[in-house]
Amino acid sequence: MNALADAGIYVVADLGSPGNSINRDTPAWNDGLYARYTAVVDSMANYTNTLGFFAGNEVSNAPNNTQASAFVKAAVRDTKQYIKTMNYRTIGVGYATNDDADIRVNMADYFNCGDAASAIDFWGYNIYSWCGDSSYSDSGYDVRTKEFSTYSVPVFFAEYGCNNVEPRPFTEVAALYGDEMTPVWSGGIVYMYFQEANDYGLVSISGDTVTPNQDFKNLASQLAKVTPSGVQSASYSPSNSAADCPATGASWAAVATPLPPSPNHELCACMYNTLGCVVTPATSEDDYSDLFGTVCGYGDTICAGIAANASTGTYGAYGMCNATEQLAYAFNQYYAAQSSGASACAFNGAAETKAPSSAGGACSSLLAEAGTAGTGTVTSVPSGTGAGSAAGGSSGGSGSSSAASSSAGAGINSVPSVESGLLPMAFMIVVAMVSGMGMIVL
Repeated sequence: MNALADAGIYVVADLGSPGNSINRDTPAWNDGLYARYTAVVDSMANYTNTLGFFAGNEVSNAPNNTQASAFVKAAVRDTKQYIKTMNYRTIGVGYATNDDADIRVNMADYFNCGDAASAIDFWGYNIYSWCGDSSYSDSGYDVRTKEFSTYSVPVFFAEYGCNNVEPRPFTEVAALYGDEMTPVWSGGIVYMYFQEANDYGLVSISGDTVTPNQDFKNLASQLAKVTPSGVQSASYSPSNSAADCPATGASWAAVATPLPPSPNHELCACMYNTLGCVVTPATSEDDYSDLFGTVCGYGDTICAGIAANASTGTYGAYGMCNATEQLAYAFNQYYAAQSSGASACAFNGAAETKAPSSAGGACSSLLAEAGTAGTGTVTSVPSGTGAGSAAGGSSGGSGSSSAASSSAGAGINSVPSVESGLLPMAFMIVVAMVSGMGMIVL
C-alpha cells in the first residue's frame, strides 16, 4: 500500500473474497461475513490511499436473483456504521453492478434509495458495450449517461474494456473523459492488469519481468490525449436527490424495507448457549441443506426465528447467525416442542443434547428482544470489532472475544461453525486512470 501511495495510486478494496462473500443463489448477511468485512476495513482504513470499499460485485446479475441485493445493501449499511463507530476517517462504501438491461435501472435505484445511512456512497458500473472503434451513441454510452445524470452519488465505470476486437484500441477513453461524460461520470477502471486465460490483461508476467502488452500501449496513448476537468472537494456540492425505491414485480424481488438485521455476535452466542439440543461436531456441512429441509418441515414456527425472505421483508432475529447456530436453533425449537424428549434431539445422529446455560444480564436482554419465537426486533448493536470477532474463531461466527464476553454476560463460549475463515483479500487487480491519478481495485 505504501509503494502504491508513493506512485500516486489509490485503492478500492473488495470487502468479500471469492469464498467468503454474499452468494447470489443462497444470500445471507451473517456474523461470519460481518467479521470478514469489518476485518478488511480494519486492515485498510489507516492507509490514506484507500479510496473506498466495494460491498459486492455483480451479486444480483439477473431478475431471478435480485432478492440477494437486500443482503448486500444490509452489508453496505453495517459497514458504513462500523467505519463511523470505529472513528475511522470517512471512507465510502459502494457497489459494482453488471450491465443487464432487465435490472440495471432497478439496481441503481435500489442501492441509492431510502435512508442515506443504508445507501451506497458511490456506484460502479461494469460495462463492455464499446467494442473496437465504436461511438458514443452506438455503444449506448449516451443513454447510460442520461440515465445517471440525476443520480445523487458519484458514478464511474468499475470495469470497462471490451476485447471483442484485439488489440483493444480503447477509443472509449476519449468519450469517457470528454465533455459529454465528465459532468456525470468520474472516470473508470480498465479490466484488467494481469494477462490471464480470458485475454483481458494489460501486461504479461514472467517471473519478475513485467511486459506491457499492446493493449497497455494503446490505453496509455489514449489516456495521454485526454485532459478531463475535475472538481475540488471543497467545491463539491451535489444537488440531485436520491432515487425512488423500485417496486417489486417480475424484474425486481427485493422490498426496499426492512433490510436484513445487523449481524450481532453476542446475540447468536447467547442464543446458542441457552440451547439444549445442538448440532454434533461430526455433522458435515454438506448435510446442512437436507437437515434444514427436514426440521423446518415440522412446522412454520420451527424456523420462523431464522427466516430471511427479502421479497416479503420477513427476517427472524437469528437469520444473521452462522449456519451452525441456525441449525442448532431449529433443532432446539423442535426439541422443545416435543417436550424435550431425547428422541426429538437425534436427527439420525446430527443432533445431540447439552446442558443449556442460563441467560443473565445483557444476554437475557438480547434474548428478550428476540422473543421466544425468535421473531422480535433486536435493536442492540454489535459491540465487538470486526478483527476481534474474526479472531474469536470460525470467521467470527460466535467465536468468543473479549468484547463479546464482557458485553454478553457470563457463560459465552465458542460455537462451532462450518464457515470459512478469513481468506486472502487481494484476488483481482486492475488498473485505471481517473482524472490523471491511478486507481487499483483489490
